[in-house]
Amino acid sequence: MELAERMKPLQTNVFADMDRAKAKAVASGQTIIDLSLGSSDLPTAPHVLAAIAASLQDTETHGYSLFQSTLPFRQTAATWYTQKFGVPVDPETEVLLLIGSQEGTAHLPLAVLNPGDFALLTDPGYPSHFGGVHLASGQIYTMPLLAENDFLPDLEAVPPVVLAQARMMVLSYPHNPTTAYASLGFWQRAVAFCQRHDLVLVHDFPYGDVTYTGKPAPSVLQADPEKTVSIEFFSMSKSYNMGGFRIGYAIGNAQLIKALRQVKANVDFNQYRGIVRGAIAALSGPQDQVAQTINTFQQRRDVFVEALDRIGWPVPKPDATQYIWAKLPEPWVADSIDFCVRLVEATGVALAPGRGFGKHGEGYVRGALVQSPAVLEAAVAKIAQFLADGGQ
Repeated sequence: MELAERMKPLQTNVFADMDRAKAKAVASGQTIIDLSLGSSDLPTAPHVLAAIAASLQDTETHGYSLFQSTLPFRQTAATWYTQKFGVPVDPETEVLLLIGSQEGTAHLPLAVLNPGDFALLTDPGYPSHFGGVHLASGQIYTMPLLAENDFLPDLEAVPPVVLAQARMMVLSYPHNPTTAYASLGFWQRAVAFCQRHDLVLVHDFPYGDVTYTGKPAPSVLQADPEKTVSIEFFSMSKSYNMGGFRIGYAIGNAQLIKALRQVKANVDFNQYRGIVRGAIAALSGPQDQVAQTINTFQQRRDVFVEALDRIGWPVPKPDATQYIWAKLPEPWVADSIDFCVRLVEATGVALAPGRGFGKHGEGYVRGALVQSPAVLEAAVAKIAQFLADGGQ
């Protein structure tokens, strides 16, 4: 059977590759300490679960959920955003419910790109950003994220010949996997760049709350309050520990929201309305658990980074996200995939290889802070033994 050419770039994926390595380690008798996925181990808030549970007995929630039925959620999201970032939002035209923010970032290129158009993506970057462009038959120009530039792209380094054929740029700060943070000043420069070159500015924003600075990260719409070129994607997975419920949303330029809605109308209906009611409860209810979640990840960050430092592997403490981005020690710096496969096979500790996020991720590994401090300490002890044994 001959499959479409667009499937060829999708044959490998960092999470699928590590899943196979973890399965092999389990088969050999290892107990896995999984730090390779950013799937929170923390519980969803009780008032959110109560809203979902109450919906089960309401037969109105048992049918298809079309766009008009999502108005209460869109109103709640618009109010939440305006209160948080100070930018007015029209719930009718500038908000769209999504089955997770990843669905939105993967589908938007279908609405923006013609075959052969360029999308400007960061390297390293989140794998689904690349996949969405491939599925839309677009071309990718990667903008390197380097430590010496604080893992921010050099926008002026994009060649004019690429810009002439480019239609969109995808950014995501706080950044996965590098944990980098972008200031409002950076967003103002990025908006001006996209306005100048007629680019759609896509901001994938799942970690906006997960900062250790005492305040949320800047929104791109604060730099583009008229929403001239920008669309921002939000997730309920990180702040509200609702990853398994698959719910997110987009806020931004009305034309882009309408186009993404048209793509969705040909692909899916929305999720179960009970889940949507749970998301409404999360956004409109008490925010105490968001603060608790951030405090938990900050404590874990400190434990993990300090434990690595004690074994002679210094790693900067990130200001945001639920990850650490660690430069590999010699002699492993040239092959992060080999390091991660050998590590999980020998110790059961699973990290994500930086190469899986792009060629400029090579030499790094990402660790997700999704285990208790005691388990993180145990993971570092196993890593120390692995390094002492020369990777055997």
